[in-house]
Formats: sequence, C-alpha cells, structure tokens
Amino acid sequence: MGKLIEGRCLTDAQVDAFEKQQYQENQGHFQRGTAKFRNWITADGSEGESGVGGFKAETGRYHLFAALNCPWAHRTLIYRSIKGLEDVISCSLVKPLRNDQGWVFDKSGRFSDDLYQLENMHSLYSKAAPDYTGRVTVPVLWDKQQKKIVSTESSEIIRMFNQAFYQITNNKEDYYPQQLAVEIDELNQFIYDNLNNGVYQAGFARSQLAYDEAVTKVFMALETIEARLSTSSFLLGEHVTEADWRLLPTLVRFDVGYYSAFKCNIKAIRDYPNLTRYLQRLVDISGVSQTIDLDVYRKGYHSTSSLRNPHGIVPVGMSSTFTLT
Repeated sequence: MGKLIEGRCLTDAQVDAFEKQQYQENQGHFQRGTAKFRNWITADGSEGESGVGGFKAETGRYHLFAALNCPWAHRTLIYRSIKGLEDVISCSLVKPLRNDQGWVFDKSGRFSDDLYQLENMHSLYSKAAPDYTGRVTVPVLWDKQQKKIVSTESSEIIRMFNQAFYQITNNKEDYYPQQLAVEIDELNQFIYDNLNNGVYQAGFARSQLAYDEAVTKVFMALETIEARLSTSSFLLGEHVTEADWRLLPTLVRFDVGYYSAFKCNIKAIRDYPNLTRYLQRLVDISGVSQTIDLDVYRKGYHSTSSLRNPHGIVPVGMSSTFTLT
C-alpha cells in the first residue's frame, strides 16, 4: 500500500508480492525502508546536513503532511506543538486508515487537505518528482514556495523544528543541546533499534524466530529504561531532551496497540511503575496531549489485515496508563 514505481501507484497485490520477496530474502524479518528526501530548513537557507540549500526558515512557507496514527509523524506533530510552530507551519492530516491508494484524504473535515485539496499522498510525491520510485510515507515537510519536498525523514524534521525557527517564534527551548549530543544520539539509536522499530519487527515478523528475537529485545529495552528512570525524571536527568520525545510515540501506543496487535504482551507499560510515571510527566507538558489520540491508535493497529487481523476486530483491550488533560 502506498508505493510508486516511476510515478505509477502499485496495487495492493503488487505491493504484497514485492514485500513477500523482501521477507523471503530476510528470513521472515521485517526491514524498514529509508527516506529519500532529506533536505534541511536552516535559519538563513544555507545547506544543512544533507541535501541542497535554499530552504530558509520563514513563516507560512512550509506545510507538514502527517498522520495521527503514525508514530514517526507523531514526533513532528509534538515538535510543531511544543515549539510554537502551529501558526508558522501549516498542516494536513491524512485519514488514519490507508486504502489501496495508500495514505488518503477526505474531501472535507479533519482529514482533508486544505493546501491542494489532494485525494491521496502519492499525488504529492508525483507533484514533487513525477518519476519517483519508492514508498509513499508520512511525515512530509513541503515547501509551498518551491513546490518541493524538503524532507520525509522524521528524525531530521524534528531537528529543524527544534532549531531553525528560533528567530521567528522566540522559542529557545533546546531539546538537542550540544553538550548532550553524544548521549542523545546513543539513546536515540538504542530506542530506535529496540523499541521504535523493535515493536514493528515483532508485529510484522513472518517467522517464529524473527518474532522471538524482536519481542525479546523490546522487553529487554523496557527493563533497561525502567531501571534508568529509577534515578531521574527523564532519560538524561531532570530536563526533557530529544530522546524522550522520540520514545514517547512508542509508549503512548503500547498498551492500546502493540500489546495486542503486535503480540508485545510479556508486560504492559502499566506494569512498569517508573515508565508509567515518566509517561505521565511527558504527557502533562503543555502542547503534548493534543497530539495524542488513543482511539485512533486502538482502531488503527487493529484494522483489517490479511496477515495480522483478517476480520478487523478491535479488542476491548486496556485503557491508557496516563491521563490526557
């Protein structure tokens, strides 16, 4: 779902055949793709860490395409909110459930596109690169001025939101301070390998071995973080950093989604007292709770799937371990 070959949208059957070959080559292990658009917005428009220059931080110039149920897109929605960028960067939300066209929009309402009145996300990719080949994913950071995709890499989009718009918003809260950069990067890698991506490796495994390996590392990582949080409020002390914001989307989805839909059911987050308190601290930070929609997660992760949930039955399941204000 949501894949283009030289600008042509594949059918579900074609994507399934492509993915089946990938799984066979990887002994049933799930393997995530990489982002192909990786330019940077900078304060003066100079070239960033990758891509080309020409993307200057300006009010009203950029548009974020995101999905409420996507944890990678959730990172960018959190930063857009906590960094005071909602009046600087406009946003369109796709429908929480994909169809044979991939990520799509309603014609009106919460999940419509007010920028171009798009029906689906693959049309945006084709607008940016008519011969594009690859996955059609969210988030997408779009330059309305040049009509180009700036980036589809969530980890880099949040760095841009963190630092490029200081002069516009006067929000100088820095979640990636240089004195902690090495520690943050190490934690980010640990969290990505074992939790952000680890739950998907468990949920999308197509062999017992692949599942056993994935679910084991998920819970080893949760035990490690539980112990770490016994001596501090956040992952790196008493102040929130990027590592915390990259962990949050996985934690808020865990009990209502990953526990049942992805078979990550050795324990729930509610079974870890330090993680439970930590999660509530993050959710209580101004601007965070409005980016969370537990009902969307519950329905999304238990949507119809020929492999995981052929009848699309949504379990009653657990309530959240935290309170939204």
